[in-house]
Amino acid sequence: MKVAVFSTKAYDRQFLEAANAPKQHDLVFFEPRLNQDTAILAAGFPAVCVFVHDQVDAATLEILASRGTRLIVLRCAGFNNVDLKAANKLGVNVVRVPAYSPYGVAEHAVGLILSLNRKIHRAYNRVREGNFALDGLLGFNINGRTVGIIGTGKIGLILGQIMKGFGCRLLAYDVYHNPEMLALGGEYVELPKLFANSDIISLHCPLMPQTHHLINAEAIEQVKPGVMLINTSRGALIHTQAVIEGLKTGKIGSLGVDVYEQESELFFEDLSGEIIQDDIFQRLTTFPNVLITGHQAFFTEDALRNIAETTLNNIADIEQGRSCPNEIRYQPEVESKVLVS
Repeated sequence: MKVAVFSTKAYDRQFLEAANAPKQHDLVFFEPRLNQDTAILAAGFPAVCVFVHDQVDAATLEILASRGTRLIVLRCAGFNNVDLKAANKLGVNVVRVPAYSPYGVAEHAVGLILSLNRKIHRAYNRVREGNFALDGLLGFNINGRTVGIIGTGKIGLILGQIMKGFGCRLLAYDVYHNPEMLALGGEYVELPKLFANSDIISLHCPLMPQTHHLINAEAIEQVKPGVMLINTSRGALIHTQAVIEGLKTGKIGSLGVDVYEQESELFFEDLSGEIIQDDIFQRLTTFPNVLITGHQAFFTEDALRNIAETTLNNIADIEQGRSCPNEIRYQPEVESKVLVS
């Protein structure tokens, strides 16, 4: 199948070409992101392959469908950037990579927790400058602390397993109660109780209308003073301005994020020679108790290999008329539910 691959970086091409060697699909790589303006590049391509910041909205889908595209291939798990209702109406299939490296994302969340707690990022810079003072680097024992996990799918469960190994108490929130989380000793509670009792809160739920700005001013009022907040899922789960106010008052003790609500204009690009115009993001970077990484939690060799292999298998399934286990179908009844990650 002829496939237009958007938002291509060198590492994408490397792993996709390796996975494609035995399958021999015709992959054509484009560096720009997919949107209404760039959709014309995919004219004549039966399949279009996209990533997290590509805009697969109704207008873009109409352009693609009118020029022969019948398959959207997501090389990621989240699909909040795809208008499934429009795709269904236009007869365009949508497939994704549901679980490429849950360990990588969960481990990155733990890395943020450890770095923020023991101020490792600050200590690293101090030592390089010959400053060996310990003032301002005080942390706490993670053992015995309470970790609140919002979203207990694959990634949330793995985080729970790791934090259980640290000797933590686990509180969980999800519409669906994962039996493996229960077996681990996790206690499912409503959000107010999780907020009030957690020393660390980590977000692992998908972005949907019901989870948009899940962490807002009202939620921050309910959290335990000095809570550590971690987000490696989707940026818009957090109302950034409300979190900034929480940081200023000390209600939020520290923040570790690998995602940001307006990250599509920033992440995956080298902007070191430019003046960043996003004032809210720039304000976040001024806090000593905030650690930001640029959507790299997924970025492991294992993940890129799994993404490439699953992506190519999804294409082959659709091309050959087989049932694809990773196809996403528009289901109106699901819109009223919050799904696990």
